[in-house]
Amino acid sequence: MADEERRIVERAQRGDVESFNTLVRTYEGRVYNVCYRMLGDPDSAADAAQDAFLSAFRNLRGFRGGSFRSWMLRIATNTCYDLLRSRKRRPTVSLDLETEESDDAAPLQIADTAESPTEFALRRELAAAIQQGLAELPDEQRIILILSDIEGLAYEEIAQITNTNLGTVKSRLSRGRARLRDVLKAGELLPARYRHEGDTLR
Repeated sequence: MADEERRIVERAQRGDVESFNTLVRTYEGRVYNVCYRMLGDPDSAADAAQDAFLSAFRNLRGFRGGSFRSWMLRIATNTCYDLLRSRKRRPTVSLDLETEESDDAAPLQIADTAESPTEFALRRELAAAIQQGLAELPDEQRIILILSDIEGLAYEEIAQITNTNLGTVKSRLSRGRARLRDVLKAGELLPARYRHEGDTLR
């Protein structure tokens, strides 16, 4: 953790609310993205992200150093697990993914001024297909694939966040990638432009 962030965390631990708000502003985008990818809809992701930050605030004195980002993402991941378990026990909440027309859909759908409308539409279609494919994965594989292939975190940090060892991270990531490829192709969710033999999702 950088020296400046360490000082911000220490001030927040002493009860400085504005310092904690600084941490929220630093990590709210990443926390929301992870929650969205895990849960599949914007409203649930926003609620989970808010709950994760509230939990972090209540337990901040228990943070003993190391990577604050890893600690925060671990809380967010556990919050998502709790919500997913609740859904399975009481499946009254629709698990349907947002349609492509939703303005609140996947965070990857930010327009790039350098791409044409057709390219943007294709990228939007691909993002929606991948999100649908992620929803088919077991929770443990999904979170590791999100943290590695979408968030770009190192295996060591993923192991800290998920409380697993490196071997487990690598094996779950390998199985998750293989299963995601199979799900996309079997369900023909992958846009035609991206469907060809030997295709990989990396």
